[in-house]
Amino acid sequence: MKQAKPRKLAARVAVEEIPITTEYIKLDSFLKLSGVCLTGGQAKELVLEGAVRLNGETVTERGKKLRPGDRVAVAGKVFLLTAGSEEA
Repeated sequence: MKQAKPRKLAARVAVEEIPITTEYIKLDSFLKLSGVCLTGGQAKELVLEGAVRLNGETVTERGKKLRPGDRVAVAGKVFLLTAGSEEA
């Protein structure tokens, strides 16, 4: 009789929703909006290092357009873009 191999369980990470009021936002701008980076230079470095995942895929294009429904994983955090209201 075969024994089942133990599986690694992924740690549950809280998903933070980030609303945007435009059709899309570029990745480097999103990283600043979410508070992951303070400057565009820091955002550029994270992206070029391959430290950012978009919908499960590593992305190295800092100008990549993100839209509501996209998930971004970076720095141990997961963000979900949502459509926000233009009224503030």
